[in-house]
Amino acid sequence: MNWQYWALLAVPLAFAAEALHWGGVWVFVFAALALLPLAAWMGRATEELAARAGSTVGGLLNATFGNAAELIIAVIALNAGKIEVVKASISGSLLSNLLLVLGLSIFLGGLRFHRQSFNRQSAGLLTTLLTLALVAFMLPAFFDLAERTFFGVSDPAPPDAAYSLAVAVVLIAVYLANLWFSLVSHRDLVGGREEEHEPEWSTALALAVLLASTVGVAFVSELLVGNIEAATHALGLSEFFVGIIVIPLVGNAAEHLAAVTFAVRNKMDLAVQIAVGSSLQVALLVAPILVIWGWTVGRPFDLVFHNPLEIAGLAASIVITNAVVRDGETHWLEGVMLLGVYALLGFAFFYTPR
Repeated sequence: MNWQYWALLAVPLAFAAEALHWGGVWVFVFAALALLPLAAWMGRATEELAARAGSTVGGLLNATFGNAAELIIAVIALNAGKIEVVKASISGSLLSNLLLVLGLSIFLGGLRFHRQSFNRQSAGLLTTLLTLALVAFMLPAFFDLAERTFFGVSDPAPPDAAYSLAVAVVLIAVYLANLWFSLVSHRDLVGGREEEHEPEWSTALALAVLLASTVGVAFVSELLVGNIEAATHALGLSEFFVGIIVIPLVGNAAEHLAAVTFAVRNKMDLAVQIAVGSSLQVALLVAPILVIWGWTVGRPFDLVFHNPLEIAGLAASIVITNAVVRDGETHWLEGVMLLGVYALLGFAFFYTPR
């Protein structure tokens, strides 16, 4: 926990860099570093509230706030008109969780233990839902292609937005059904997904920390998003690369560390749940909320991914994740496979023309 205290120093440094005009690169770097402890404290406060609320309500709290930091960053970027950055952050979250985080967890856990096992039925359910999410992300792209190619629509943006809104509603309905299935009706089927612990904080302290960290994430995210253009220009990166690689790593760093820690302790059920479950939450909840939010505030946001590398990456990550978890056992080489795919995609995204 000590790193979370020291890393908070990046918060005043980010605001100082902005106020004293140190340059967009420094503001962006300090803001990115500041998001790491803020997201970690938000997650810790949520866990404390969940521990006091009981297993069912606690599971709902964890599911609801698990990607809160990333959602806040995406909402602010969407309000700023960074549509492609937001889309890239959605696909990047799925890729980093399924390939980088799960890969590291399996690899590092496999170095300590010859073989590791987990609930095969639970993992199978999660990856099946991810396959559904992949279909939901592919259909808007094909819908857009059909409009342009076969129906001659010159401006497909309005029907794309309308169709994406319908997709968002369906995905949220599936997400809510999955919550009921996992937390209420079939908890025995997906057992081993939670680790209960005694709360260490009072309810008032947990709520205060959650509120303070949420406000902090919102303000720091403003700095991050506001300096993306300056930072990418100075560092020679594309906004697409920042959205698909950097933002997901920053927004989910605390969850990433937790998954790897559990794997090293031979608690692969929890590691798989964090890595795959977080991806599922992004696909079925965060992305649909962004579509609805864009429609509400007059910034139309659709789920059409124009870069074919994104769709190819999502398909590859879900296919290989299914192959790795289908037998309920892992070893370190499977972790290397996942990391290898992430590295290949990372290089492709880096060299994508700006």
